[in-house]
Amino acid sequence: MAPGAPSSSPSPVLAVLLFSLVLAPAQAIVVYTDREVHGAVGSRVTLHCSFWSSEWVSDDISFTWRYQPEGGRDAISIFHYAKGQPYIDEVGTFKERIQWVGDPRWKDGSIVIHNLDYSDNGTFTCDVKNPPDIVGKTSQVTLYVFEKVPTRYGVVLGAVIGAVLGGVLLLLLLFYLVRYCWLRRQAALQRRLSAMEKGKLHKIGKDSSKRGRQTPVLYAMLDHSRSTKAASEKKSKGLGESRKDKK
Repeated sequence: MAPGAPSSSPSPVLAVLLFSLVLAPAQAIVVYTDREVHGAVGSRVTLHCSFWSSEWVSDDISFTWRYQPEGGRDAISIFHYAKGQPYIDEVGTFKERIQWVGDPRWKDGSIVIHNLDYSDNGTFTCDVKNPPDIVGKTSQVTLYVFEKVPTRYGVVLGAVIGAVLGGVLLLLLLFYLVRYCWLRRQAALQRRLSAMEKGKLHKIGKDSSKRGRQTPVLYAMLDHSRSTKAASEKKSKGLGESRKDKK
């Protein structure tokens, strides 16, 4: 390179951009559904579908539901949402029984299937596209239709755990309530005893002060009696001497 020639190395900003594009992991859209749902014949069931995307919710967002019958090999499209409008496929047994209850603003693409039948058993697939985020896996939920919906083990376990926790909380509440009442009663007794002690001390002090006031009076009375006695003795003695002088 000739002296003074301009450098042909890439700028630092371009190098950082290339580095981030090469090493940064691709953000794919992620779709969530339940693993399985149960329904009774003639009832309805909600098939929930939500998603996570690294992009803002696009105006071109779309939801597609497909259905694969139990034991079948091919999946058919039964519902599609695009451009803000729901579209129900005119073929298949679901064309008059599907209801759109989702809300793209809340990343919700759920549908409801009414009037369930045994033939509805199968796998439902939810697919979401949020341009430019269109790469990602779909999510599947399996529907089981029964004559009467069985009680699931998880529901029973949850109810048992909830009952146990509720009992424990109730016992703790009773314990703290009894403890509070006991402490309050002890405090009242302590105040009463303190008041009684103060009353006794006040009475003792009052009696002692009363005795203290009575003692000088007694001493004064004794002194007065002594002086009176001395005066009477002196007077009688003077009278005796005067009688002697007269004789």
